[in-house]
Amino acid sequence: MKWKKLGLVWAPDGSTTWAISHATLPTPFLLNDDVIRIFLYSRDRNGRGLPIYVDVDASNPLKVFGASSAPLLSLGRPGEFDDNGVVPSSVIRVDKKLYMYYSGFELCEKIPYRILGGLAVGIENEEVFSRFSNAPILERSNIESYFRCSPFILHDEGIFKLWYIGGNSWATVNGKLVPEYDLRYLESIDGIQWADHGVVSMKISAPDEHGFGRPWVVKRGPNKYQLFYSIRRRSLGAYRLGYAESTDGISWIRKDNEMNLDVTSNEFDSDAIMYSAVISVGDKTYCFYNGNNFGEKGFAVAELVSGY
Repeated sequence: MKWKKLGLVWAPDGSTTWAISHATLPTPFLLNDDVIRIFLYSRDRNGRGLPIYVDVDASNPLKVFGASSAPLLSLGRPGEFDDNGVVPSSVIRVDKKLYMYYSGFELCEKIPYRILGGLAVGIENEEVFSRFSNAPILERSNIESYFRCSPFILHDEGIFKLWYIGGNSWATVNGKLVPEYDLRYLESIDGIQWADHGVVSMKISAPDEHGFGRPWVVKRGPNKYQLFYSIRRRSLGAYRLGYAESTDGISWIRKDNEMNLDVTSNEFDSDAIMYSAVISVGDKTYCFYNGNNFGEKGFAVAELVSGY
């Protein structure tokens, strides 16, 4: 693949209490032929993530039409799994409703945090979502006790297919606790009820790796799935983008060197590049992503020039 970086699309201006900084984890959703709605999260004054959206022109994603006027979902109540952050990572249409799958952040005392997957339901063109449940739909389990998060959903062949990040351990890197997790897979008949652990779909395989970022899956044909993801490296302390292919969506062949979208010196993505999300509109294919410090300067877009 060959990509052309188009530049930063949007960042909060700090004029609201709920979007002081960051535009993280861009999650494109084709609202109609003319508009791509980018779900993401920005941080409030306490650094807690809240979900919003930004609408961009499908023919020119650097053109921003507007953003949501308030967070789409509030933080969870004190003590709930999402009381310190609500981070959207996948949105699909289900029976004329929108299902927004998200990660809920919970601060902990003896580990830095726990992240579990939640579900909110909304109506298209409305700015308010409601929790399906105050409890996570990806609840912690004996095998996945710390992380069941960053859910990505496809409704494929009558089945809800879920790729997510799961893990049960932490590691110390340069004196800092960092999470260890890999890519996991589950299926559901309704997109709501999920088993308590998934199949390990892609393991951490290199000594320098300790985690993967939000998976983004594109089905290109009956027997071709593409996986766009992020790789968290110990030596860099930051993410790089990865790419893999599969015939069944479960077992993946890594082809990271084919992604060809990397950091750029002296730019907003000079040290890190992460959270790739690929969407095709007409004859164009875009990759939305973040750069340094988890999207501190906003989210960006690149356009596919060749390959794919």
